Amino acid sequence: MQLPSFPLKILPVLAIAAIIGAFAWVVIGQPDRSMTTPDKAPPEASKANGGKDSVAGSGVIEPSSEITDVGTNVSGVVTEVYVQIGERVAKGAPLFAIDSRQTRAALREAETGISEARARIGEAQTNISTAQRQLALYRSVDDPRAVSRSEVILAEGNLADARARLAAAQASLAAAQARRSSASTELARHIVYAPISGEILDVEIRVGEFASTGGQGGNNALPYMQIGETQPLYVRIDIDENEAARITTGQSAVISPRGSADTRLNVSFVRVEPQIVPKRSLTNSASERVDVRVMQLIYALPVDAEGFRVGQQVDAFVLTGKTKGNAQ
Repeated sequence: MQLPSFPLKILPVLAIAAIIGAFAWVVIGQPDRSMTTPDKAPPEASKANGGKDSVAGSGVIEPSSEITDVGTNVSGVVTEVYVQIGERVAKGAPLFAIDSRQTRAALREAETGISEARARIGEAQTNISTAQRQLALYRSVDDPRAVSRSEVILAEGNLADARARLAAAQASLAAAQARRSSASTELARHIVYAPISGEILDVEIRVGEFASTGGQGGNNALPYMQIGETQPLYVRIDIDENEAARITTGQSAVISPRGSADTRLNVSFVRVEPQIVPKRSLTNSASERVDVRVMQLIYALPVDAEGFRVGQQVDAFVLTGKTKGNAQ
């Protein structure tokens, strides 16, 4: 059976039709990219700063004392945790305790040694008094034939022996007191106290866990607790070193929480950090450079400021001290 022949002249027509169809599909499927005027203009830094020239930067909220990492001087199992996150504590308040049974046993042993040494001191003092009276009695006898020379020598030896025993007992007492002092100091080290007054920002230790002097997992690990003074809060603003020359020390600034540009808060100048440091507060922008060095400015938030937390990133606009038109 012979198959019907396909006219070759139809192939170009079909190819052209396919190209036209594909082009129409691409054009029709394109999204609408027409420009429209927004209902509400986004906030602008110049308007937020009253038309004054400003330098934009990123900031991080931190305690006014900065964050203090709390560790331990001794290793052991945690027996008590006295605080929780968000609690305010005074300087010297207990934070957590390490098992101290062995140290308490050493303290009791030292106290027992003190009692024994004092008993030996009393015994030696009694022997000294007896030996002194005996020797005085022998020496008070006028007739040398009544007391032999050997008895006098023996009495003198008893007195010297009693004095030696007294000295040894006094040395034992001093050693026991030193052991007690050492054990008392070591016992105090088993309780970790707050180094500053402030708010407990983080607790990473629980009763029953093992705490070591190097932190969790060794050196450069997470601290067991973090504490900082949050009344007031500070904000650390990073300014690109290329813009640092435009900053006039002491100028005010405006900050806004990330994602809430309509919320603006005036903050007061505190200080300029003396060093230009590598940038560490990243904004996760695709065009952000990580090899930038920044000047850090410290500003204080009002005491009654709400909605800001330690570690929160903010957008900051630092005034340069010049008007918008005169900025160089």
